[in-house]
Amino acid sequence: MSSVPPNMPPAGGPPPPYPPYDPKTQWRVYREQQKAAWRAQRDAWKAQRYAWKASYVPCTPSVVGPIILVAIGVVGLLIYSGRITGSAFWAWYGHWWPILLIVAGLALLGEWALDLRRSTPVRRGGGFVGILILLALIGVSATGWNHMGPWFGQWNDQGNGMFNFFGMPEHDFDQPALSQQIPANASVDIEIPHGDVSVTAGDGPDLQVQAHEVAYANSDSDAQTIFAAERANITVSGNTVQIKSQNNDRGRVNLVITVPKSARVSVNSGWDSVTASGLGAGIDVTARGDIRLNSITGPVEAHFINGRHDDVSAHQVEGDIQLEGDCNDLTLSEVKGRVTQSGEILGDVHIENVTGPVQLHTSVTDLHLASLPGDLTLDSDDLRVNEATGAVHVTTHAKDVDLSQIYGDTSVEDRDGRIAVEPAGPYAVDAKNSKGDVEITLPPNASATVDGHTHNGDIVTDYGLAIGGDQDKTVTGRIGSGAVRIVLSSDNGDLRIKKGPAFPSAPPPPNAQIAPPAPAAPGARHLRTSRPLPQQPVAQ
Repeated sequence: MSSVPPNMPPAGGPPPPYPPYDPKTQWRVYREQQKAAWRAQRDAWKAQRYAWKASYVPCTPSVVGPIILVAIGVVGLLIYSGRITGSAFWAWYGHWWPILLIVAGLALLGEWALDLRRSTPVRRGGGFVGILILLALIGVSATGWNHMGPWFGQWNDQGNGMFNFFGMPEHDFDQPALSQQIPANASVDIEIPHGDVSVTAGDGPDLQVQAHEVAYANSDSDAQTIFAAERANITVSGNTVQIKSQNNDRGRVNLVITVPKSARVSVNSGWDSVTASGLGAGIDVTARGDIRLNSITGPVEAHFINGRHDDVSAHQVEGDIQLEGDCNDLTLSEVKGRVTQSGEILGDVHIENVTGPVQLHTSVTDLHLASLPGDLTLDSDDLRVNEATGAVHVTTHAKDVDLSQIYGDTSVEDRDGRIAVEPAGPYAVDAKNSKGDVEITLPPNASATVDGHTHNGDIVTDYGLAIGGDQDKTVTGRIGSGAVRIVLSSDNGDLRIKKGPAFPSAPPPPNAQIAPPAPAAPGARHLRTSRPLPQQPVAQ
């Protein structure tokens, strides 16, 4: 057979015939190829678009944004309607604005947890982030103003301050004394934006006002204009009497007021101190400056405006004392009533001889005493109570707590500090400490059932109590007949159970024949000498 393929010419023969060249046919073939390529590209685009639509996650708005807008609207409405003042809100916001970020974060975490349960993925919008950043910046600014407030106040007190920023001369003027007879048991409202207020009780029915005006101006004529604008006036409407000085940023008015002893007094002071004595129907004070009260009969209420933290002292008060807001040093003595305080205390506290309950509440310490015939001191490091009757409850942290001569059941909870309790008789004690020692000193007539536990600590006792354990140690047993229960615990600290001296069966009553001393100056640590503590026992 021949190996030459069909239709092939023999070797050396002529080439096969080719079809004739047709340009139209060639162009038609090219167009068909281009159309096929375009269709393929279009199909690829369609497939890609369909895949994108299938994987698209819809954007769902977060609830955080609407909540922020509603909160802003509610605050604005409260300020506009007069329910709260703008200054009070900004002072509060400057202190607590980080809560806004915490709430927003918790809301986002809640939405994230709900989205995990959805069958279809959800993408959350973040348009509110800018609002949060703006509100955080405003909060930082408000915080800075709150901290600068005391500096501005001191600047104002020392050198005429913001009212004399450009060093204008000081002009003084004594306004003619005002005197007017007012109804018996009248309510006297004093409102002064800038200046000190001193109120005393007189023997007659007349109200007397002495006003010393100060103006900062470059000329006498300008000073006279300021004097006329800020002068104090008396307005009587029925049983209500108002003493008011108009606000003027270029001056101040210091008032010395004498009221009938039966008048109920309220003072609203913008920047400076308030002093009152001898009042017979109580007083209500709202102030930024120092508050000093003496010999007051009736209830005392004091509201501290945030932005300045000044000292408060009250002595010989026959009535309840209620304190609200932040202050610096707090000194109270000879109070025949209840003492209630709520707010931050940035300085030292000394309270003594209170016949009613004592309640202190700060962000660090909660304290409740049924009665305080002795004294109490509180500062940034220590809380000490010497001689209290009735139940004692203390919750605090980062403080050493020392409770001695306690005539009642005691409950103490502390962290990062030391607890020392000295009951004056067979009273129950419950002391818990996270990081620190717990020490209890019992009198000779103690009668208790002891249950103690410590982790990573030692146990020292002067009584024949059973001690067991290695890293986790326990102490149990009875002292006397075991009448009351004593529970001691520390996560990282020692337990000490000691024998102490005997106490009277009841605290001695205050000596009514001896006039009580005046409150100590701000910063004083004690008004009386504390009894020395007993010697430390030898560890067993």
